[in-house]
Amino acid sequence: MDNIAGSSNRLKWAVNLSVLIIVISWLVPTVGLFVSSFRDRDQISATGWWIAPLSVELTYRTRGDGTPRQDGDLWVIEGNLFESAEVAEAFANGGAEITGFGVAARTPDGTMPGDEIETRDGGMLRVNTDGTYRYTSSEEPDTRGPRVYFAATTPPEFTLDNYRTILTADGMDRAFFNTLTVTIPSTIIPILIAAFAAYALAWMEFPGRGLLIAGVVGLLVVPLQLALVPLLNLHNTIGIGQSFVGVWLAHTGFGLPLAIYLLRNYMVGLPRDIIESAKVDGATDFQIFTKIILPLSFPALASFAIFQFLWTWNDLLVAKVFLPSSDETNVMTVKIADDLLGSYGGDWGLLAGAAFVSIAVPLFVFFTMQRYLVRGLLAGSVK
Repeated sequence: MDNIAGSSNRLKWAVNLSVLIIVISWLVPTVGLFVSSFRDRDQISATGWWIAPLSVELTYRTRGDGTPRQDGDLWVIEGNLFESAEVAEAFANGGAEITGFGVAARTPDGTMPGDEIETRDGGMLRVNTDGTYRYTSSEEPDTRGPRVYFAATTPPEFTLDNYRTILTADGMDRAFFNTLTVTIPSTIIPILIAAFAAYALAWMEFPGRGLLIAGVVGLLVVPLQLALVPLLNLHNTIGIGQSFVGVWLAHTGFGLPLAIYLLRNYMVGLPRDIIESAKVDGATDFQIFTKIILPLSFPALASFAIFQFLWTWNDLLVAKVFLPSSDETNVMTVKIADDLLGSYGGDWGLLAGAAFVSIAVPLFVFFTMQRYLVRGLLAGSVK
């Protein structure tokens, strides 16, 4: 009874669990990247994204820049550390509380708020939880004020500054349109060529067809990196090196094996009776291809278009090799890698925001055409 068709599979729970683990493994880093793209740089460095809604304890260094005044035999400086020039911007939103302070970088929170500590110049310093401080000295202090280190809990801060920096970066708009200029032709050209080739390999009889199919399958395992230098040399020889035409043809060549393999498997699975009836009625191969095969193959065409669009949009290596290194031709991946990573290599919030800006268009394309993806990928698996 276990093998009766339609009976429940006892291992269904294992399949569901595996799918759940895979989904979580992909979803958790994506959510973390999304949350980090809205966080402040210092808070990202201090805590993980999973506790982003909680307060964060950070250490700061500043000077008590209040105005010295004489009180009897003592000189007094009073003020608020949160309002000092060096750290005022970090506490502009308020809500922070000091958890400890000190006068040396080794122990920035060694003294509890409300207690007094002797400074290096012999004065006495007291800092309260709300940031107010009082510094006293028997000698007139200099105009810079005492150096103070302190730790403070700051409320969670979410901002759009990361996205503003990315979207207003010099040349980012040009890089966006350059990416479209590379991606759209690099998606359409291999689909057009592969559709004709797939029809020929699926329904036309000619010598060597089996060898061509085997060659296409073999090209699927050839690493892209092996062909970069020879292909660039060829492009330079024929005069299309370091140009948009060169990168279009490079993406076309690298995408054709999968496109032909995917479309050929789909077209082989189409009903033979339809093609034979069309030939009996006098239709040519071109008419059969354009009037019957292409409309019926739309799910496979759409599924490959999704893959090819994602690959070319997110590509960095081919763009670096086949496009000139200039602001006029930089695509978004190159712009982010060269400019943002170079200038803001330690700003993880900015890099996370750049990642989401770069995947906005691919996400739109994927969710628009995802209903065709499974049908196209499974085509030809059963008859």
